[in-house]
Amino acid sequence: MFLQPESRMRSKRQAFPGAEMRPIEKCSSSLAAVCRDISDILCAVRNSLLVVSLVVAAAVFASQPTSIAAQAPPGPAAESTQPSAPAGPVVVLDPAHGGTDAGARGETIVEKDVALQIARSVRAELERHGYRVVMTRNDDSNPSYDDRAAVANAYHDVIFVSLHVASTGAPGTVRTYYTQLATPITSAPVAAGAIAPPPNPSSPGLLQWEEAQRPYLNASHRLADLIQGELAQAFSGSPSVSTGVPVRVLRSVTAPAVAVEISSVSTPTPDLLTASAAPLADAIALAIAASRPANSGGPR
Repeated sequence: MFLQPESRMRSKRQAFPGAEMRPIEKCSSSLAAVCRDISDILCAVRNSLLVVSLVVAAAVFASQPTSIAAQAPPGPAAESTQPSAPAGPVVVLDPAHGGTDAGARGETIVEKDVALQIARSVRAELERHGYRVVMTRNDDSNPSYDDRAAVANAYHDVIFVSLHVASTGAPGTVRTYYTQLATPITSAPVAAGAIAPPPNPSSPGLLQWEEAQRPYLNASHRLADLIQGELAQAFSGSPSVSTGVPVRVLRSVTAPAVAVEISSVSTPTPDLLTASAAPLADAIALAIAASRPANSGGPR
C-alpha cells in the first residue's frame, strides 16, 4: 500500500521525463531577464559617462587657448617713457638757527621760522627739478654746527647750502657767501744744528675738523659766484658776485658749501621772503649744472 504511490511516481517520471525540469527552466528564465536588465542599466550608465566625458573634454578644449595665452612668455617689455635721471649731487639745505636760537628778529618775522619755510619750499622746487634733497632740520630744533656738517659729510657727491634771513640790507635782495679760513701757520725754518721743536700732536696728513672745508674753498667760491650770478638776475639790486666771509657752519663741510642770505627781517610779511624760494631753487639748479662737466651734471 505504502509503496504504491512511490512506484506510481516513478512510473510518472519515467512517463514524463521533462516534468521535473520546468521549475529550473523558470528560474533560469528569470535570472536571464534580470541579467538583461542589469546589462541595460550598465549600458545606460556607460553611455551617460561617455556623454559626461565628452562634455568635460569640450569644456577643457574650449578653455585651453586662454590658458595657453596666460602661460605664454611675456613679450619684450615696453620701453619706459621716463628718461633716467643723470648723475648729480645730493643737495643739503640748512635752515639756519632753530630752537632757542631765533636768529634775526623783525616786527613780524623771526629768522629761524622763515628760514625753515624757505628751505621747505626750495626743497620742493629742487625735487621737482629731479634732485635729491636732504635738510639738516625740518622742525624747530637747533642742531650743532658739527651735526649740520655731518649731514652733508655722510654723502660722497653733495653740495651744502645754508639759508639765512638778514637783519639788514635792501628788502628783496639776496647775497651768497663762501667761507674764508685763516691762513695756516707754517713752521719757521730750523737753523742748522738747532734743536727742532717737538712735532704737533696732530697727524700731519689729517685736517682738523674746523679746517675740513679748506680743500673745497675754490669749489665753494666758484659755486657761490654761479649762484649769485643767477640771483642777481632774479632779484634786482643784488650783487653780481659772491662774498667771502668766515661762516662757521661751512667750515666743517667736506664738500662745496655756501650760505645764502635773503634780506630782510624788516619785510612787512613773511610771504615776501618765502616767495624767493622758487627763483632761489632755480639759481641753485642752474649753478649746479654750470659747475659740473657736461657729461656728469644734472639731477639724480
